[in-house]
Amino acid sequence: MSVRKERAARTEVALKEAARQLFVERGYLNTKITDITAAAGRSAGSFYEHFSSKENLLQALLADMHGQAGEAIAGEAVVGGGTVGGAAGDAGHPREHDLTDRAQLRAHLAVAWRVMRANLPVVVALYESAINRGVRSDALWEQLVQDTAVLCEHLEYLRERGHRLPGEPVLVAAAMGALLSTLAYALLPSNEAGFSDDDVIDTLTELLLAGVRGDPSESGDPSGPGEPSEPGEPLQPR
Repeated sequence: MSVRKERAARTEVALKEAARQLFVERGYLNTKITDITAAAGRSAGSFYEHFSSKENLLQALLADMHGQAGEAIAGEAVVGGGTVGGAAGDAGHPREHDLTDRAQLRAHLAVAWRVMRANLPVVVALYESAINRGVRSDALWEQLVQDTAVLCEHLEYLRERGHRLPGEPVLVAAAMGALLSTLAYALLPSNEAGFSDDDVIDTLTELLLAGVRGDPSESGDPSGPGEPSEPGEPLQPR
């Protein structure tokens, strides 16, 4: 890497880190580009060499967050269910995961929660940015769909196996994502309630597991879920 490229890379990192700090301290809406450049020790002009706007910077931080999630989930082991992802470095994330299996669902939720914890400034900024666009904006919905694409793929896989979901995969996945992100936005900045990560992940797992599995009493419905399994085991499709 040339000296010029190395300097540019350092500037980009400094701007991102400054933004992350300020988004938590002041909030996304109250942070100006000049605040970010001052905190990063860079000139205002250097900002526009890397980002076209504050929103563009936020999208770059979101891309970094998605990259971290992909790396974290790639080798996440699941007891009794193989791995959540393939080998480290795989380009894609296998869709053949059974979210009616407690271990597999918990592993996905754990990765999502811990990545959001590590990227709290991005969670805060995304929430504030979407709300600021107004109630008629599709920004929040579009973000939810994008952020929950992996969950949606897994839910579509379940439906293809004959399992009846509580709704369309894209809607169920978005609802799961909204629950996660809103809880993170409300709880993580201070966590005065004192809940541990395991408290949150276990609670979310049990809550969402019941919804994804469905009601075994409806198994007489030809389009319904398969025969009930032992607690903690995935449903078997008909």
